[in-house]
Amino acid sequence: MTAYGQFCPVALGAEIFAERWTPLIVRELLMGGRRFSDIHRGVPRISRNLLTQRLHALQHSGIIEQRAGVDGHQEYHLTTGGRELGAVIDALGIWGYRWASKDLADKDLDPDFLMWSLRRLVRVDALPEQRVVLLFQFRGHRDRVFWLVLERPSVDLCLFDPGYEVNLEIEATVGALARVCLGQLAVAQAMRDGAVEVHGLPQYRNALPSWLGVTRFAAMAKSATAAPV
Repeated sequence: MTAYGQFCPVALGAEIFAERWTPLIVRELLMGGRRFSDIHRGVPRISRNLLTQRLHALQHSGIIEQRAGVDGHQEYHLTTGGRELGAVIDALGIWGYRWASKDLADKDLDPDFLMWSLRRLVRVDALPEQRVVLLFQFRGHRDRVFWLVLERPSVDLCLFDPGYEVNLEIEATVGALARVCLGQLAVAQAMRDGAVEVHGLPQYRNALPSWLGVTRFAAMAKSATAAPV
C-alpha cells in the first residue's frame, strides 16, 4: 500500500491494517490460526505467495511474530499490538453484520470458506459421545465435496474421504448455509424450505440443528443495537 504521507494515527494505522486481505489474516490469527495452512484455509482465495508477503509485512510491522511449535513447525502468533487489533476486528464485524450482510451476492459465497466457518461453529458440547460424520455437497459446486468428522472434543474438516461411515448426507446451497452461519436462517427452517436437504437416520437429522452454531457477531450486533445511547 502506498503511504498516505500523514502523521494522523488513522492514516498510520490504516497503512498497516487496511491492506487488502490483512484484516482477514488478523481475524484468522485472533481465532486461533497458527500454522500457515490453517490461516490459508480461512482465507482460501488469497494466493500462497501473497499470504507469505502479507505475513512478512505484519511481522515487520510488529503485529505478529514467528515461534517454533511443540513439533518444531513454525507458527504465527500475535504480539500485544496484534492482539489489540481484536477490538478493531470486533467493531468491523459488528458493523458489517448490521449493514452489509443482509443481501449476500454470489461473490460472497465461497464453499471452502463456508465449510471452514461451519467447522469452527460446531457446538462441540452438543455432540454425541460417538463419532458422527457429515458429508456436504453444494448445488452449483458439484466438484466440491467436504466431510466434517465430529468426534468430541475435535472437529475435523476433510477434503478427501476419511474412510468412515457417513451418518448424514447434506445437500444445500452455499447461500442457505451461509445464512445459517450468520444466524439469519434456522437449520430446521432451511430443511423445511428445501434449501438444505439432509439424508440419514432420524436421530441424526433431528440433532443436526443443535450441533451447528452461529457467528458471534450475531449476538454482538444485537447487543450493540440494544445498548442505550
